[in-house]
Amino acid sequence: MKNAQLSATFDQMADIMEILGQDRFRINSYRKVARTIGELPVDVAMLLEEGTLGKMPGIGKSSLAKIQEYLESGKIAAHEALLEKIPTSLLELLEIPGMGPKGVKAFYDKLKITNVDELKKALADGSAATLPGFGEKKAAALQKGIEFLETSAGRIRLDQAADAAHMVIGHLQRLPGIDRVEPAGSLRRRAESIGDVDILVTTGADKKKSGLTPKEIIALFTTAPFVERVLAAGETKGSAIVQTETTPVQVDVRVVPAESFGAALQYFTGSKPHNVRLREIAVKAKLKLNEYGLFRGERLVAGATEEEIYEKLGLDFIAPALREDRGEVEAAANHSLPKLLQQSDVKGDFHMHTLASDGRAEIEEMAEAAQTLGYAFICITDHSESSIIANGQTPKRLARQIEKIHKVDARLRGITVLAGAEVDILADGKLDFDDALLAHLDFAIASIHSGLGSPRAKVTSRTLKAMDNPYITCIGHPTGRLIGQREAMDIDMAAVIEHAAQTQTALEINANPYRLDLKDTHCRMAIDKGVKLAIGTDAHSAAGLGLMPFGVATAARGWATPGDVLNTLTPARLKTFLKTKRPR
Repeated sequence: MKNAQLSATFDQMADIMEILGQDRFRINSYRKVARTIGELPVDVAMLLEEGTLGKMPGIGKSSLAKIQEYLESGKIAAHEALLEKIPTSLLELLEIPGMGPKGVKAFYDKLKITNVDELKKALADGSAATLPGFGEKKAAALQKGIEFLETSAGRIRLDQAADAAHMVIGHLQRLPGIDRVEPAGSLRRRAESIGDVDILVTTGADKKKSGLTPKEIIALFTTAPFVERVLAAGETKGSAIVQTETTPVQVDVRVVPAESFGAALQYFTGSKPHNVRLREIAVKAKLKLNEYGLFRGERLVAGATEEEIYEKLGLDFIAPALREDRGEVEAAANHSLPKLLQQSDVKGDFHMHTLASDGRAEIEEMAEAAQTLGYAFICITDHSESSIIANGQTPKRLARQIEKIHKVDARLRGITVLAGAEVDILADGKLDFDDALLAHLDFAIASIHSGLGSPRAKVTSRTLKAMDNPYITCIGHPTGRLIGQREAMDIDMAAVIEHAAQTQTALEINANPYRLDLKDTHCRMAIDKGVKLAIGTDAHSAAGLGLMPFGVATAARGWATPGDVLNTLTPARLKTFLKTKRPR
């Protein structure tokens, strides 16, 4: 699928045109095309061939021709022409959180700044302050954005790493004689961002069974069609830059003997602190633990499986998601590890958007897609009025939407469709809808979408005030972060969690890989206080419902059990829970 590349190309055209001060109508048109293509659940090429692409909102004849041009040649002439009008390095400035095309234009036009280093100098020597309307507050925000960009450089989102691993693993599994192929590292732990992807391969105990040597396996990996650049290719390890649909990813493949596969999988999966703890336990037992196995002297005690490694060390098996040295080793030693939430425990999804706001599907489509996933319920939560860019609903439109949801719920069999909304928390802590309307909702998510850079006391106060409302069930993406793009709000999460416990308000784990908000450590803080978690995909299409496993993994990293998460309830038990906060 070329959807992501096409979407990024149209967005970049809009960015360049905005920097150049060109026609606002065309800029908005390109933005709409980018968003439409980016959210398509199917291949844009297939829709073009069917003749249905041109019927989608925002895609006119001119855009359709550009899409066809890209699919045929891999480029768009209009895009190439725009790139020639600005220094390429100017686009680097757009990666700084808080820096939009208007800001880039101002720095370029007035100070001739074309890259991040020049901007850093302008901020340091005070020349940036000469720009109209540019003060200390904006300078501090940009400086903070640059620091964030530099610290997150080289890391990718969990979904991007998973895409690369899926592609490479699929390729390796098709090779003759391959016994096992497994991801390792931070990807297997389901960390929120990944440096590079580690994959382990074994050809089985009987090496004669395979016609491929380890070196040949590495060669077949590094010469695969998806490899953009080879970094290393040795006897048992290869490293390459793999091009996925959205981004280049470094993938390291290691071929290990079957008798050491479990030890290698444990070694390359555990965080450094976790592995140090295991080696300390091994030393006390007069054993030696490394990537080749667990040894007593020269004799191999364990190594073929991870389970036997942990068992020989006197520990219960520790799930990969927990291997961060956050108490899991002690819990494994005293047999008190939690029974972690799994995808199979999930009975529904609490956060999704339809055509009523900025979604791409009708209520029925979302419900039918949820049924194919085996869900017993979903909650429709379209945006509220203040989210203008997301086509937020007015009170009248929401009232009609509630009626429509109830009709769909009554008509469908085998799934409960709850009426909800994602309600903006306004600057003063008030909500976009009044209590009279909120009372008609089954499930109301309150979220902050504006003023995320406000002082700690303000964003915290806004969130606490929203939780005081008896009709607010859940706080959506509580820190507002976008992984690799925007820092979390400076919000007092301890105070938020404490108040959530007092008001019986759930906190969301937004499963979108851009967010994963709450993050794992905040999930654990919430669980320790008895706060319920609600996982929502924030889906804008039926395909978006498939993001749920990322939310489940984040919950598991926070030590969540099925009892900690509302998604595991049956519709009947969920409705009982939802009544607990509301006035009688």
